[in-house]
Amino acid sequence: MNELSRLIHQRASLADEIRAFFNEIDVIEVTTALLSQAAVTDPGIESFTVTVSEKEVRYLRTSPEFSLKRLLGAGTPDVFELGPVFRNGERGSLHNPEFTLLEWYRQGVVMQGLIDEVVTLIQRIRDGKFSQFRVHQHRYYALFDSVTGCNVRGYCAAELKRLAVDLTQPPNIDMDTDQWLDFLFSTLIQPSFDSDTIHVVTHYPASQAALAKIDPDAPDTALRFEVFVGAVELANGFEELNNAAEQAERFARDNVLRDVRGQKQMPVDRRFIQTLDQLPACSGVALGFDRLLMLADDLPSISKALLVGWFEA
Repeated sequence: MNELSRLIHQRASLADEIRAFFNEIDVIEVTTALLSQAAVTDPGIESFTVTVSEKEVRYLRTSPEFSLKRLLGAGTPDVFELGPVFRNGERGSLHNPEFTLLEWYRQGVVMQGLIDEVVTLIQRIRDGKFSQFRVHQHRYYALFDSVTGCNVRGYCAAELKRLAVDLTQPPNIDMDTDQWLDFLFSTLIQPSFDSDTIHVVTHYPASQAALAKIDPDAPDTALRFEVFVGAVELANGFEELNNAAEQAERFARDNVLRDVRGQKQMPVDRRFIQTLDQLPACSGVALGFDRLLMLADDLPSISKALLVGWFEA
């Protein structure tokens, strides 16, 4: 069997394992639209645009999140989708502008319940390859404290920049508070993760809540989590915000921030906003299929997990 044939079988068998997992827990597979009239406003994500006509532009989805939540708001059972998504400008050993994302939603499940489910899925695949990995769960600010020796809770951009200068070699550019936090996380926190451990980071800053609820017991943090296998980020999840007015305000702030950072403002998905007040209490997560395959089958980069890479397409 040549390398390409082997990869075809690897991808198909991992997809089969994932579908079997969701069949066991009664989560139904759906397929949603790739093109939308609106786009994600998150300043950390850039959408591809598609010109339909002189008067119409659409956007390739960066995630099926808005569509899946609209389904839940309309009364569907728990759902998952395994399919292509697109993010402009993301290229590297762990990034490809077109990749496969697994995303699912669980009604009546709080953040910790979904974290446990994500870990179970990871430990189940490939005959339990990761079943003996330790699982460490950390709160975001406590993790910064343990790695850097500094309690960065409440730090402003200037203070974070000074910390970066002391501990790393930061770029000589102006960044805001969240950009400095992201830089320090990627250069100091992630590299500290043990390779034989599944790390779960919870309670990200409220400014990075995105579509997550704010923690009522710690209102400067969000009910958001990320899962890492070793130092590789694999999944990003939320206990989902279901307040339309609050989410609309966040999208508006995103677009103001995009303007400040010199990015194009993006059209807001009004249909999604209108559905949010009907969204049942739920938690959802997006997991990178290609990264999971890369880790599970010991592939050296994400390009080796793709049948056709960006530069060959």
